[in-house]
Amino acid sequence: MPTIKAQPRHRMVGLFATYLMSICASAAFAAPLPDSDAERACWLSYTRERTNVNLRDLTSVDFSNLRDGYSITSPFLVEFSIRGMGVTPAEKPVKGTGHHHILINTPLPSVVTDKIPFSDTHKHYGKGQTSGLLDLPPGRHTLRLLFADHEHRPYFVYSPEISIIVTGPRNKASRPKIDRANFASTCAAWYQDEVSRPRTSDEPLYFTNIRAREPLVSPFNVRFGVNGFGVIAKGQAADKAGYFTLSVLKRGNRQLVESFEFANGGTQRNLSLPPDSYILKLRLLDPARGDDLLPPHELEVQVTR
Repeated sequence: MPTIKAQPRHRMVGLFATYLMSICASAAFAAPLPDSDAERACWLSYTRERTNVNLRDLTSVDFSNLRDGYSITSPFLVEFSIRGMGVTPAEKPVKGTGHHHILINTPLPSVVTDKIPFSDTHKHYGKGQTSGLLDLPPGRHTLRLLFADHEHRPYFVYSPEISIIVTGPRNKASRPKIDRANFASTCAAWYQDEVSRPRTSDEPLYFTNIRAREPLVSPFNVRFGVNGFGVIAKGQAADKAGYFTLSVLKRGNRQLVESFEFANGGTQRNLSLPPDSYILKLRLLDPARGDDLLPPHELEVQVTR
């Protein structure tokens, strides 16, 4: 019988770490539903609002996570959604695409042919970002998304203006808690804080509006986000930018149900699926080579009806 040579302890630790990294690189899994019963019930009470299918506006832009009247702490996350068009960084002239801008406490441009200025009240996301962080002082502020072309000239595509109230700086002590005896108001405060909380770096590729094993009613809308990278149309070239693909798999046998390629830089999709358990597999691909820029992101969902 051959002799098996014992590996030094540091060698075994290194091999195990490499093994774990290879597992993590194969797929990234979505954030779970909240642990506590109260927070889970609160999160699920907003599921239909977050996944509602818009069949009215062929082309529209809106905030994925913020609504008019929210009270939040700062800094806070702002997530963007565009429907009917795609996202591509500035200086990339691709028909039917553009990039996001946030207007802060300022009206829409009076002349739509003028380029959007660079200022504290006109935030540009010219790398094709799907989200941004804002740090605003306490008080009431107005926000509006404005979509523009590769030269920063606005399309006639903008969101309704929303008002938010910044209550103070974000810290652990400022996080709201849900009180069962006063569920409605404390749930609203907790939820507004939860959806505006900056994302951690360990989830770079994600679905912006759904969490793992969240029960859904079909049809429903899914929206995609990426942290630290931008979105770009297939066939273009830019540093740290790619385009999304989405595969719908049966949970049990991982049989492919349908798949979508968002070659124009699309960042959302309406899905109509019969009741069952599914895995939604999101990928961000290199626009030239077609290989993964990040580990694929898998989200398990349950379509209930």
